[in-house]
Amino acid sequence: MSQNNNTEDLKLSKDLILNSEFMPPSFEEWKMQVEKDLKGVPYEKKLVTKTYDGFNLNPIYTKEDLKDLTSIDSYPGSANLLRGNSSAGYHSRSWDVNQEIFAADAVEFNSAIIEALNNGQNCVNILLDSATKLGFDADYAETKHVGDKGLSISAINSIKRALNNIDITNVPIYADTGYISVPFLSLLNAHFQSNNIDISTLSGSITADPIRHLVEYGVLPVKLEFIFDMMKNSHTWAAANSTKLNTIGVSTIPFINAGANTVQELAISISVLVYYINQLVERGVNPIDAINKTQFTFGITNNYFMEISKFRAIRILLSNVMSEYDVDLNNLELKIGAKTSSYGHTILDPYVNMLRSTTQSFSAILGGVNFITTSTFDELYNTPNSFSRRIARNTQTILREESHLNQVIDPAGGSYYIESLTGELAKTSWTLFQQIEKEGGIVESLSNGTIQTWINEVSRLRQKDVNKRKSVIVGTNMFANVKEKKEVHPKLNQEEFKKKRSEYLEKFRLNGSKEKHEAVMEKLNDITGQNTEDIIDVVSEAYLLGTTLGEITSALNSSQKQELKVSKLVSKRASEGFETLREKAENYKKENGELPKIYLLNYGSVNEYKARSEFSKGFFEVGGFEVIDTLGSKDLDELTKNALQSDAAAVVICSTDNNYTEIVPKITNVLKKKNQQLQIILAGYPKEQIEKHKKSGVDDFIFLGADVMEKLTELHDKIGGSK
Repeated sequence: MSQNNNTEDLKLSKDLILNSEFMPPSFEEWKMQVEKDLKGVPYEKKLVTKTYDGFNLNPIYTKEDLKDLTSIDSYPGSANLLRGNSSAGYHSRSWDVNQEIFAADAVEFNSAIIEALNNGQNCVNILLDSATKLGFDADYAETKHVGDKGLSISAINSIKRALNNIDITNVPIYADTGYISVPFLSLLNAHFQSNNIDISTLSGSITADPIRHLVEYGVLPVKLEFIFDMMKNSHTWAAANSTKLNTIGVSTIPFINAGANTVQELAISISVLVYYINQLVERGVNPIDAINKTQFTFGITNNYFMEISKFRAIRILLSNVMSEYDVDLNNLELKIGAKTSSYGHTILDPYVNMLRSTTQSFSAILGGVNFITTSTFDELYNTPNSFSRRIARNTQTILREESHLNQVIDPAGGSYYIESLTGELAKTSWTLFQQIEKEGGIVESLSNGTIQTWINEVSRLRQKDVNKRKSVIVGTNMFANVKEKKEVHPKLNQEEFKKKRSEYLEKFRLNGSKEKHEAVMEKLNDITGQNTEDIIDVVSEAYLLGTTLGEITSALNSSQKQELKVSKLVSKRASEGFETLREKAENYKKENGELPKIYLLNYGSVNEYKARSEFSKGFFEVGGFEVIDTLGSKDLDELTKNALQSDAAAVVICSTDNNYTEIVPKITNVLKKKNQQLQIILAGYPKEQIEKHKKSGVDDFIFLGADVMEKLTELHDKIGGSK
């Protein structure tokens, strides 16, 4: 028996030779078969996807697509950094869970951050309000800027309350401080001094990013020379005190939230970096020291594979930049972080935002980032609470602890598609970066509006596809739930909060002896106009005496007033138009007691009307309309009678093109005779019948590829739901 089995095995191994029996097809053979299946249509027309970056994404990639990629044979930790800084990937150090806390009050912030640190977060992210970034104390700031985006900080007691019972030596701390970091960094230093904490234990990023501030607010209030003097002073202080602290920020968040494509985002980030490095080099900073103290923060969009490729491509680009400065690439210590973008998030059906944030975070991790900020699902319409913050944190915990994404090194490596896309992104972004430099650099390109124009055009194209539903936003422009009840929680009352902060600051300023106030004034006089490398230590002493951030900023800026203005970038979301339509429907309901109704007049058999009936239902529900779906019939008298009795604002005729020729004139004649205001819409677009149907009384046509936003807006306006 055993002998027979062996003989059979030998026979099989001799006869079954896969290489000769199943020869792998060439790309051309595959292409010929595909076009045969497509009945002669070139596969480029059917299967190639055009991106907003101008790329053609192919349906298949092969080893041939990698032949021109010079970095393809690199390994993790090698000089071009394609596959990451570390040869061990996340094994050596996992990414930071860098969640934001939307709390204006220091005590509330402290409670929330302690909860977060005890439940999965491993760093402190201090999100500052606009007043603090602009250098104003709450009582001197515009109300709209107080507590608008985060924590209101004015003096030493504020930072003490915010960081109470937190071992800041044991966790990294992150903060974007606006156009200069000296006022906030000095405050943090004063806090360390008052608690006898060794400043060398400080790690994380306390960054100034003047270009981000410029495009977010549209203005820089002081001279650029002064801004970069302060950036250099912060850098020098951090190095002199042996901190593991990044002091330079390069963030693309405002660009990506305004609708920029990936190539634009990468090119802009490199241009900003080069601008900062050149300014610091002029002030005596070594290029390698500058980039190693830079914290990059990129937005993450819903384009999964593009995002993975982006975080790999940026490392190639940064390697290219450093080569231009003759830097030893083996000494690069890149810090690349990511934050989920609000551009693709929605107010409607907000729990879908959890899925969006998950895939966005997933792509950033596969791309090898150092930290991730995952947006809460409700931050667009609420002040995030304990539950939504927990879900956002747990998104990353699941990706790490259950998906084990921290156990793989460059998981995208070797994918023909991602490797090819990475190379194309790096090449195209470098070309655009060079174009920005030819325009005069990032500041000049922003000042003359070139970059804003580029981004607005991409945003327009994105919105066009969303409006036509070529790009699907689940729960918003497709698969809408018109019965959805939006959860609304009380948001911060900024007027009351400003009043509370103002009263506190008034008492804080009046508190103390005459000698103390004289010492404060003397110290402020010392700071006024000062621009020396020990400025942070001097300002820290002022905080310990009782000065405020607003007073410090005013003293520093007093002789530096000079505004640089640009057209600011406006944050957009692709779903905003459809959310406005739903608001119109709700306003209609408030005035009329019910949502505006659409009656589906289904003529014929199920096979004749069903497809267009279902399409029509989904079409109008995304605009907030209540759709009355009915059983089909061939009795026109009954159909028109029921349509009129429904009290609907519009009637949609659903059937076949062949039936339309006969039934449309009869239906419109009856309906219009009874109700001239009734809107009659035809499901479909039979080109040869259009003019005839218009003359019969059809007001509009809906069809695949129509501009849904335009048609539903017009309908709302006609029926009185435009408020």
